[in-house]
Amino acid sequence: MAYWLVKSEPGAWSWEDHVKTKVTDWDGVRNHQAANHMKAMKVGDKVFMYHSVNEKRIVGVLEVVKTYRPDPSDKTGRFGMVSLKALHPLKEPVTLAQIKTDPRLSHLALVRQSRLSVMPIDAAAWRVLCKMGKIQG
Repeated sequence: MAYWLVKSEPGAWSWEDHVKTKVTDWDGVRNHQAANHMKAMKVGDKVFMYHSVNEKRIVGVLEVVKTYRPDPSDKTGRFGMVSLKALHPLKEPVTLAQIKTDPRLSHLALVRQSRLSVMPIDAAAWRVLCKMGKIQG
């Protein structure tokens, strides 16, 4: 199993929106590096959902339920999407400020490539973030 993080502006698509719909196509990604990360996702992989912009915090855990396929909203045909299911919220959201102060997390793309919308999270960092969020890793 691999671990990931996806970012969304809560005003455009929030954790609460995802919980209401349960399973959602994660579409609209137009960055090649982020798309390559989505291509690597497998069914059963776990994914942190991160609220960007004003909140800047990890708020919940998702699961990949459908792998990469064409995104019908992309008229060029170059980009795709995956489907993600809401699993559970973090008991304690983990802020970007908290992540930046923990040296065990300084290597994360969230810290080093702040504009990337889909990124991998290594297993050790996943466990650290789950502990910070007060959930089982």
